[in-house]
Amino acid sequence: MNARSPAIRWTRHALWPVAWALLAGHAQAQANPVTVWQAAPQNVVNLSAEASREVPQDLIAITLAATREGTDAATVQAQLRQVLDAALADARKAARPGALEVRTGGFNLSPRYAGKPGTAPTISGWQGRAELVIEGNDTAAVSQLAGRLTALTVARVGYGLSREARDKVEADVAAQAIGRFKDRAEAHARQFGFASYSLREVSVNGVESGGPAPMYRVAAAPMLATADQAQPVEPGKTTVTVSVNGSIQLSPR
Repeated sequence: MNARSPAIRWTRHALWPVAWALLAGHAQAQANPVTVWQAAPQNVVNLSAEASREVPQDLIAITLAATREGTDAATVQAQLRQVLDAALADARKAARPGALEVRTGGFNLSPRYAGKPGTAPTISGWQGRAELVIEGNDTAAVSQLAGRLTALTVARVGYGLSREARDKVEADVAAQAIGRFKDRAEAHARQFGFASYSLREVSVNGVESGGPAPMYRVAAAPMLATADQAQPVEPGKTTVTVSVNGSIQLSPR
């Protein structure tokens, strides 16, 4: 046993150079990685297709505003708050989720300056503005409520497409756009002399666009209206477009 021990110790020491060589080779491989070049894909065609549909806008939003002026900022703010609270209390009675909804809009208070030429301007008063927004898909109810709130004036009218209507139209238009993409892919494969194709990548995107909304002329003084008088409104139309972009791999079989 003792006679063999030196040989065993010698064998272990003899392995150290081999181990160090392996570790050095591994470190050298990590320091100089091998770059693997891949050939560019062949017979790839980029395609695009789109479809669109014009639909009537089913949402209306009427913004009503109240303005006040005075020499004291707190008084002007209190007057605006009083008008807005009274209008909100009246409007909430007619509110119905989706059909007619009410929310506050902008509220701001800013100083007015005065002064003689060559002198520093001083605050001579304050002016404020508060907004109330009535919106929903019941155009008649929204316009009637706007006409009934005579303490405020109509600042602007906007139109849009509801999420439900947009989702329904977009699904139909997307199916049409995808069908056109597939038709073009098949046609290109035949025209290039290939039997079929496979889809590499594709993206489907939808957008909504429309012409300018009709402008509503607002008088300088508050408009007088009876409880049965509605503000004249006429929604327009919007266009929902879905585009399909992608690439295909042409195949001989």
